[in-house]
Amino acid sequence: MAASYPQIVLFGDSIVQGAIDVVDGFSFQAALQSKVNRRYDVINRGLSGYNTSNALAVLPQVFSPPGPGVPKIEYLFILLGANDACVPLPTNHQHVPLEKYKINLKRIITHPTITAHNPKIFLITTPPLDQIRITELDLASGHPSATRHAKISASYSEAARQVAAENAGVTLVDLWKGIMDTAIEKTPSFNPNGPPLGYPDGQRGYLEHLLPDGLHLSSESYRIFFDLVSSFIDSNDEERVLPEWREAPWLEEDAYLKG
Repeated sequence: MAASYPQIVLFGDSIVQGAIDVVDGFSFQAALQSKVNRRYDVINRGLSGYNTSNALAVLPQVFSPPGPGVPKIEYLFILLGANDACVPLPTNHQHVPLEKYKINLKRIITHPTITAHNPKIFLITTPPLDQIRITELDLASGHPSATRHAKISASYSEAARQVAAENAGVTLVDLWKGIMDTAIEKTPSFNPNGPPLGYPDGQRGYLEHLLPDGLHLSSESYRIFFDLVSSFIDSNDEERVLPEWREAPWLEEDAYLKG
């Protein structure tokens, strides 16, 4: 049987799906694969537009239970919530109520197929939302109002923090904080006593560069995301699936060439 490479699986929505793209010379997934090459395979299961209900419904089609020929899931990173947090509108039907969102997250991380692999599980908070930019684009697209609100989106990020804290063995990756901290640091005019960046009564500030469409990540944001995720993955380059070339086996017929 062929050597089986354990997997690092990224499971989520369009933010995960977009991690495979190369933007301004950087690809989150390529950078992560480079870090763990020959030790793990990085698998992208980002599904644009999906909420936690969609993700839970298709989970049996995404993950196989352990068995012959099935690689072990060593790390599982879950990023869902940006679509759950949508505002219910006649033109948008992605919303999942906050408490149901928390229930769905727990059902994903405790799903029998997932737990059978015994992976290291990481819950990732949804990134901040630039409601100022979202509103501009949504109105231009024919929605009666913004499909997402910054304050509501932030409550879903907080819910993910709670789910991570309430479930033993689950580690939080706070992408919301990582991006927002960078935005505040790079917005000299930010007033900590005023509205948060991206809120309708405030300013976009540096979120303009981190979230170009108000929701999805720029190259700089994906670099922030990468730094957060990669810090949790071991860096033991000696634990390769196949040995380095000095220790690699030879065909018996070519053994004499080794000298």
